[in-house]
Amino acid sequence: MSNCKKVYVTTPIYYVNDVAHIGHAYTTIIADMLARYSRLVGYETFFLTGTDEHGQKIEQSATKRGKTPKEYADEVSGKFRTLWDDFDITYDKFIRTTDEDHKAGVQKAFQKMFDKGDIYKGNYEGNYCVGCETFFTSAQLIDDEGCPDCGRPTTIVKEESYFFKLSNYEDKLLALYENQPDFILPKAKAKEIVNFVAGGLNDLSISRTSFDWGVKLPDSFGDDKHVMYVWLDALLNYVTALGYGNDEENMDFWPANTQIVGKDILRFHAIFWPAFLMSLELPLPKHIAAHGWWTRDGEKMSKSKGNVVDPREIADAYGLDAFRYFMLREVPFGQDGDFSQRALMDRINSDLGNDLGNLLNRIMGMSGKYFNFKVSSKDVAKFHQKELDEVNALLKNIEEYIFDMQINKYLEDLWKVLTIANKAINDYEPWNMMKNDKEDEAMALVGLIVNIMAKVSILLDSVLPAKVKAISQCLGFEVNNATYKSLIKNEELLGDVVITKIDALFPRIEEELLAGADINKAESIVEKPRKESNKKETTSECENVITIDQFFGTELKIGTILEAVEVPKSKKLLKLQVDIGEEHPRQILAGIKEFYSAEELVGTQACVVANLKPAKLMGMLSEGMLLAAKDENGLSLLRPESKKTSGTKVS
Repeated sequence: MSNCKKVYVTTPIYYVNDVAHIGHAYTTIIADMLARYSRLVGYETFFLTGTDEHGQKIEQSATKRGKTPKEYADEVSGKFRTLWDDFDITYDKFIRTTDEDHKAGVQKAFQKMFDKGDIYKGNYEGNYCVGCETFFTSAQLIDDEGCPDCGRPTTIVKEESYFFKLSNYEDKLLALYENQPDFILPKAKAKEIVNFVAGGLNDLSISRTSFDWGVKLPDSFGDDKHVMYVWLDALLNYVTALGYGNDEENMDFWPANTQIVGKDILRFHAIFWPAFLMSLELPLPKHIAAHGWWTRDGEKMSKSKGNVVDPREIADAYGLDAFRYFMLREVPFGQDGDFSQRALMDRINSDLGNDLGNLLNRIMGMSGKYFNFKVSSKDVAKFHQKELDEVNALLKNIEEYIFDMQINKYLEDLWKVLTIANKAINDYEPWNMMKNDKEDEAMALVGLIVNIMAKVSILLDSVLPAKVKAISQCLGFEVNNATYKSLIKNEELLGDVVITKIDALFPRIEEELLAGADINKAESIVEKPRKESNKKETTSECENVITIDQFFGTELKIGTILEAVEVPKSKKLLKLQVDIGEEHPRQILAGIKEFYSAEELVGTQACVVANLKPAKLMGMLSEGMLLAAKDENGLSLLRPESKKTSGTKVS
């Protein structure tokens, strides 16, 4: 990455059927950090975000609200843009798929793929999920009707359609994943994509006639009844934003370095998107980076639960920089994370308040008490070469973490540097140096701490931009590419500086600043459950009421998965050997291959129905069932919060 002159970073474009939530903020903050860092180190950078505004779902949402699709899209897109502006997101372009130049670029791409022979006209009949804007085969459906991704009922759609020859790109995609192992980040996410493609790809329906809110086909087709499939339209934004199909003035930023997506849309970006680019004979992005989901206090966020976190409320209450730091530090990229006010407070009080903020307070205190706020670095190397070597060793290759999407490790190493500074103060005791007439040594120590703080603050600028500005003003230097080269790349030190006192960076927070309901501003779009007038009405909503005895007739146990392998010729089944505390492990066949790889299950635990009658699936005996929960965001196994003895009963 160090030789790269241009950096192009993208978020997905956000679908305008909802307001922005914490997941949108997480994606955008990650991309903003990458863009800010890239500019700091001297790369010419282009950062794209925006909104996806076409499709049947938008048309239906607009109709429900008595608006035209464009009026509705304008309203919601405007809210996204305002939020990012208020969050000081440094995007270079905010694209909308209703932009005329975007539509022109999409039409050009459609024509080029057609001319190449990758698009043909035919007829489609299949199960279509409006919510996911996706067709599914009958084998993929839940109970012959439900969408495998969101669980909602699908509808049978029969219509004339244009198709993209996705099947022609199966081998090329597999070669891509093999030859470019870091194309998908984290690398562990690549396995599910490889398995999906290796299972065979069907040609992709890329036009619709059942609605008209979308990009029309090029005029040369003379086929006005067709609009383009929303995912073809949406994915092409990454190149139309650079001018593809129009002036192409910024196409030299392509290919993208890092395209940030949520794991729920990884397949679209790791399969459809590179296939479209291959057809258009455009270079492929270097990385498709898929992050996990956020839960709230251990529970999946959903509008029906009323526990969707409004990022604006959190940032307003706790501070935008603190919110940015928490999102970037709390969870390794790619894994799911849990948001709670308590966890945020712990990060603020410990990492930001004690480690960073208190160190700056000590600088202001020592420099003022001993040296009238004037600090020199001239003897730092003489007395503290050991500490400087430790700091430089930690910072030497830290950039690799950024572009490998190991942002939490990047921050961990910066905090190790802060630890060196705090430890040096405690070890050398400048107050005793001053008592013993060792003023030069005391000055060198304070100079060491000032330089460590300066180096760390430069590398924290992309994470805590407002607070770093305050730190740099306190220490009397500017954070820019010149100081990055000097202090970080060339391992130099500051000259003489005059310290300016500032207020505490992160005052301690003793109690939660928001009541639970107050962080759910998304409630304005939530249909609240109606209040029940009597007990009889409440119980009538549950048709399948059971007694406590019936419940205890089901024997639930904690099982440890000892082995896991894929079942040949099955798209869904994994064959597991599960220890539930018996003499021999149970063989259980579970239809979870679309959500879990065999490798990641080994050694983990799950809840097992242990007294289920054995059944044969694809000729193999299954002696139990794993419990799982599935909603519009996918499937999760039910697991114990902490490891339990195999066979422990669940009650």
